[in-house]
Amino acid sequence: MDKAFIKGLRLLEALAQSEEPRGISDLASELKLTKSNVHRLLATLQTRGYVHQLPENSRYELSTKLWQLGTQVMGRNTLIKLARPAMQRLAEVTRETVHLSVLEDIFVVYIDKIDGSQHIRAHTRLGSRAPAFTVASGKAMLTHKPDDFLELFRPHLKRYTQTTRMTITDIRKDVGLARTQGYATVLHGEWREGIAACACAIVGRGGHLEGAIGFSGPDTRIKRKQLKDYSIHVVEAARAIGSELGHSSE
Repeated sequence: MDKAFIKGLRLLEALAQSEEPRGISDLASELKLTKSNVHRLLATLQTRGYVHQLPENSRYELSTKLWQLGTQVMGRNTLIKLARPAMQRLAEVTRETVHLSVLEDIFVVYIDKIDGSQHIRAHTRLGSRAPAFTVASGKAMLTHKPDDFLELFRPHLKRYTQTTRMTITDIRKDVGLARTQGYATVLHGEWREGIAACACAIVGRGGHLEGAIGFSGPDTRIKRKQLKDYSIHVVEAARAIGSELGHSSE
């Protein structure tokens, strides 16, 4: 394994996850690398156009090159292409933000969305991720994982909001309920405060888990009744996408 390459990838990830430009000492401390090592890696990435240095404070941030590459990849993503019609129908029915997501390791990653038409709505950044046990789309996708998969969350249990599940037992109950219902809900935000959501897993050819579709909005507007009423449309959207991907219910 190329250690320098791995260090470069870790550096890119640190910059991508940062809300602000970063300095060499700061990055070296976080990544447990020497400052000279970080400086060399940044110089290489800057030469290739992946980062640039701000003249006013000498800190570094990512350029748009990764975004350009990611856009090219997403443009070829079959799931995104096939899901769009169902997403649009769900957005028209709910008038809330509709999102398409996939499961990567223990995280939900949002790969497409349609913003809600309401003045106050939930905001989701494409490419952002959340611990799967904290969001409706994650709970929905976890219904297609074996029970022992939930043990992977144990080192990551922490309180993000007042309603975050703090034990594997509670997470298992949520996933069990989602299996029974055929969809998952979050009544009050477990990852971000004030968000209610409903999602259903998307299953493709051979019963393979492909992702999840759902909607979210402020919990001041979306109550238990709305989640239950709209769940029919969420499940319908997931099945429609699954059918496009080759899933057969027979």
